[in-house]
Amino acid sequence: MVVSSSNPHNKEISIRKRIASIFNKREDDFASLREYNDYLEEVEDMTFNLIEGIDVPLIEAKIAQYQEENAEQIMINRARKAEELAAAVAASKGNPAQNDTDGASNQGSQTGYGTGTQGQYAPTIAGGQPRPTGMATQPVPLGGGFDFQGYPVDDEEMMKLRAERGGRAGGWSAELSKKRALDEAFGSIWIN
Repeated sequence: MVVSSSNPHNKEISIRKRIASIFNKREDDFASLREYNDYLEEVEDMTFNLIEGIDVPLIEAKIAQYQEENAEQIMINRARKAEELAAAVAASKGNPAQNDTDGASNQGSQTGYGTGTQGQYAPTIAGGQPRPTGMATQPVPLGGGFDFQGYPVDDEEMMKLRAERGGRAGGWSAELSKKRALDEAFGSIWIN
């Protein structure tokens, strides 16, 4: 797969994401630290060569061969990463991690329509797409559209409020400016 982009940074990111999703072994998958470091070095060499366009067909063949030979291990590592991410999200929300070992309580989520518990899906309107349940509703943006860079356009009042809050966050206040101006003005009058 050759990624052509006018932005080399985006090209590198997309290649690194792709390679990381395929070559996803961890240190505990190896017998020694040396073997793991050799594996990481080989992966980084392939990534660099893909980014720079060096021996791309050869590297793509190596990637395809690795995917074919290690498909099961790749899927296991992806699942393990997803479980760890879910546990981290649950822990950050204050919910205990759920380990479903028998799979019986999770049958509803296999069809896409659950019973409405956390992490499962519930149907929306008839014929609609299922929606995740147990999550807070997302805020609806108010105000005008977006500027040419994709940022929301604020009215004058909101811009002043943001500037004032930003200044306060940085330690600035109107009183500080007034005091400094007065100190400088009176300090220049009484020079000995």
